[in-house]
Amino acid sequence: MEFGVKPLFTDVNYVINRHDRIALVGKNGAGKSTMLKIIAGIQQPTRGFVGKPKDLSIGYLPQVMNLTDSMTVRQETEKAYANMMQMEEHLAALNQELADRTDYESESYQDLIEKMTDLNEQLTVINSTNRDAEIERTLMGLGFERNDLDRPTSEFSGGWRMRIELAKILLQRPDVLLLDEPTNHLDIESIQWLEKFLANGKSTLLLISHDRAFLDNVTTRTIEITCGTIHDYNVNYSKYVVLHAERIEQQRRAYENQQKMIQDTEAFIERFRYQATKAIQVQSRIKQLEKVVPIEIDEVDNSHLNLKFPPAPRSGDYPVICHDVRKAYDHVVFDHVEMTIKRGEKVAFVGRNGEGKSTLVKCIMGQIPFDGELKVGYGVKIGYFAQNQAQLLDEELSVFDTIDRVAVGDIRTKIRDILGAFMFGGEASDKPVKVLSGGERSRLAMIRLLLEPVNLLILDEPTNHLDMASKDVLKKAIQAFDGTVILVSHDRDFLDGLVSKVYEFGHGKVREHLGGIYDYLQKRQLDSLQMLEVKDAPKPAEPVKTESRFSFEEQKAMKQQRSKLEKLVKQAEEEIGRLEKMLSEVEAKMATPKGSQDQQLYIQHADLKKKIDEVSETWMTASEQLEELS
Repeated sequence: MEFGVKPLFTDVNYVINRHDRIALVGKNGAGKSTMLKIIAGIQQPTRGFVGKPKDLSIGYLPQVMNLTDSMTVRQETEKAYANMMQMEEHLAALNQELADRTDYESESYQDLIEKMTDLNEQLTVINSTNRDAEIERTLMGLGFERNDLDRPTSEFSGGWRMRIELAKILLQRPDVLLLDEPTNHLDIESIQWLEKFLANGKSTLLLISHDRAFLDNVTTRTIEITCGTIHDYNVNYSKYVVLHAERIEQQRRAYENQQKMIQDTEAFIERFRYQATKAIQVQSRIKQLEKVVPIEIDEVDNSHLNLKFPPAPRSGDYPVICHDVRKAYDHVVFDHVEMTIKRGEKVAFVGRNGEGKSTLVKCIMGQIPFDGELKVGYGVKIGYFAQNQAQLLDEELSVFDTIDRVAVGDIRTKIRDILGAFMFGGEASDKPVKVLSGGERSRLAMIRLLLEPVNLLILDEPTNHLDMASKDVLKKAIQAFDGTVILVSHDRDFLDGLVSKVYEFGHGKVREHLGGIYDYLQKRQLDSLQMLEVKDAPKPAEPVKTESRFSFEEQKAMKQQRSKLEKLVKQAEEEIGRLEKMLSEVEAKMATPKGSQDQQLYIQHADLKKKIDEVSETWMTASEQLEELS
């Protein structure tokens, strides 16, 4: 693929197998998003091709898309089934055509049966039963409340509308899922739901993400794009990091050995070049050198992001104190907020989107009114990085001009140095903003924080679009920062080891949890076992009524229901086994020359597949109900 003089990547060859779960990794600008667009068919490669089976369905979620706002959340999500309705109409037409025809031995008749079988299989995989429930389950899994579903999409931010697009793609159950940074607009609970959904799904998955924990939990294969080529590792991301380091070290050793051999050979040639007795040996060594294929070490990103926040001016002992703080619009966002942040503390704001994290940040910044008492300490200077700052950049300006317009005083003489520290050295500083990747834009927006010393950093989703290396450097810089930090983030790996206190936003309350992010998550999971449904429970800490607290009649009814469900699960498992055995027998017959011409076998095969899917749905529903009773 070529855009400019230097190709983005060349002679790339690999195969994506059915049920593969692939992480596509590489530094910002390596071509990851371009690779997804090529596979999706949105962009054509300069040379080469992507081979796909006929009728392969692909679901593609880009980093950024243009969204319309003319429907409710539910109506927009229902569009996921529009394609399936067309498929059902097509199948009905084929059925009618099959019934009308009598040329049973013709090739076109066999093609018709094959089309019907394929179409029927696709429909059973998509599983159209109980669509409304499936829509609700998916949207609520991605963070929506039930009362959000009939609100117009225009009332939601771009991040929430991206969730709707993700829900539509997941509901379509495509053969291949191509997801470009799907976690950027999700909170921790929604990410965990998506992890389970993808892990249990049947779609082949190709995923770009800078969330290390998410990649490890979802993918089993890693393809790295680097130096215009790829390296394919049949392991998850954490294991890839180890193998990648080993490969670079092996290359370095081989390179050093080859260089030593070349130096020794050149020294021999130079020493004996004019001695007649050594002429044959010298010529032999010269030919040997000519045949040497230079070993190259894969380009390592040496343009290291050297991020260091200026020393923090001293502030009061308590930069932020909240007492009985309340914020409401047409509904209460949060109420009775009690919060004390000490100088030098690093805290995380977590919770589902829409629960008030960014709202409280705006209250602290003095951008919006509120009720209650909120004090910003003496001498506090705030440095603020907002979620959408990277999108607010003027696309027509160059990188240098973007910083030049906001820099003042002596800092103007150091703009080139600062840009170089953020990997915008040399010609890169003259690039227009509109050609920058998401990660490059985030880095450019982050530079603004360096233009004056601050002692309270408020970072709202700072890692969105940053690659792994940049995130690690930012994390180290925040750890070394001697001021106070408030981090609004859903990135567990980034927050791990960085914060010592977690404030959880939810159900109109803000709860304090002492300890790191994984201490909070562990506690949260234990809590969730006592809740019927986290998202619907108004008081998460309130214990749920256990079976021992039910009346005798209620306990008896529950035991009868459990026994009934256990019997139903067992019967469904036995029926699935019986049907799968019959399906294997039919497929064995279809594999014979005679069987391949028997149209009744194809119809029988399609019927068996449909029955297996129906019984599987019964088994799944009964199993879920049984699990809820346990």
